[in-house]
Amino acid sequence: MKKKMLLLNTTVLLGLGGVLSTPAYASTIQDMESQKSQIQNQRQDVQSNIQAASDELTRLQAEQDQMKAQLERLTLAEEENNKKAQKTEADIKETSKQVDQLEKEIKLLQEKLEKRNDILKDRARSMQESGGNVEYLQVLLGSSSFGDFVDRALAVSTIVDADRGILTETKNMQDELKTKQADVKSKLASLEDMKAELDEMTVQLAAQKKQKDALAKELKDKEAKNEELRASLQSKDSSLANEQSTLEQNIKDQKAAEEAARKAAEQAAKEAAKKAAEQAQKAAAAPSEKADSPSPKAAPKASSNDVAPTSAPAPKASNVVTVGNRWIGNSAYVFGGGRSQSDINHGLFDCSSFVHWAYSQVGVNLGPLGSVSTETLKHAGTQVSSSQMQPGDLVFFDTYKKDGHVGIYVGGGKFIGAQSSTGVAIANMSSGYWKQKFNGRVVRI
Repeated sequence: MKKKMLLLNTTVLLGLGGVLSTPAYASTIQDMESQKSQIQNQRQDVQSNIQAASDELTRLQAEQDQMKAQLERLTLAEEENNKKAQKTEADIKETSKQVDQLEKEIKLLQEKLEKRNDILKDRARSMQESGGNVEYLQVLLGSSSFGDFVDRALAVSTIVDADRGILTETKNMQDELKTKQADVKSKLASLEDMKAELDEMTVQLAAQKKQKDALAKELKDKEAKNEELRASLQSKDSSLANEQSTLEQNIKDQKAAEEAARKAAEQAAKEAAKKAAEQAQKAAAAPSEKADSPSPKAAPKASSNDVAPTSAPAPKASNVVTVGNRWIGNSAYVFGGGRSQSDINHGLFDCSSFVHWAYSQVGVNLGPLGSVSTETLKHAGTQVSSSQMQPGDLVFFDTYKKDGHVGIYVGGGKFIGAQSSTGVAIANMSSGYWKQKFNGRVVRI
């Protein structure tokens, strides 16, 4: 009978070992959730930069539109100014010709008048020699210039009719030519002033247009660079979005796989328990072996291979560093696991639920199981210096967040805990990964 029960226990243990050796799905989920959070933060930064780049593009485009309109106005003004300058130059040339022609005509007229002056003087001398009008002779001979002579001669009433007609015509021609000459010179001076002003305006417009062209080019270059930056940011955001989508799908698939594994583990445990019960019933119904030895005076000692011994020594707090050894190689890390009896039966823990379970096995209650977390555990006892660390103390690590992982110090620079990659295991915190992640927080229960 004893051999049959030993065989039965061995079978159940082997069955449970196969069921409980589930991959540590939650470790991957935890890492992916952390990556997803980081990507979301990156996307927020990228999208903020994209918005800033878009705002800057809008501002540059508005500024560029204003600049283009201004350039068009300047170009039109420059064209009109050039037309006016060309017309003014043509007018100046034409007016200069007119002035030259008038000056020639005046010169010819003056030459004719000088000749007439000589003739009139000769006639005045002849008149004096013949006893003519003394007043007329004094007017002619006392004039200071030909113009003065004409004015004096016209004032003399005794002048002969023929001379009067010549003098009057000459005077009119002379006055007309002087008026035209004065008008033309005035017009020429005005045109020259206008041309000087237009030349200066043309220089200014050309300089301003050059400056605006340079500024427009600078704005265009900025716009191109900003557009390139926005395109790069959009590409990065798209890449991050794809990565985020992939992670979300992986998390969903991993959770589904975790749930399937959990259900499979529960089903396997139920079947194993049922099979064990059936075999136990069969064993109980079989005839008992004949015993030659006398009846024992005390209850038989429980086998060390029994899963749940019927009697055990009173728990001791010092055993907390070893009580979890039973789950080493026989457990799986489940994020949020270990908070139901079913999870505990199947060895499905996360770091905080494992610590809670371990201390409960030595009679120490660390609060409600359903709400246990690294946050509640770091306030569960007294914080001590890492230099005073003792076996049984809780040690904390900064993983996906501050104080994101907790374990039980076992001494020798090592701790036991539900690790995301291995399930319950003893890890070295004196070197490597866990040394880097240990943040110095030690809590004594």
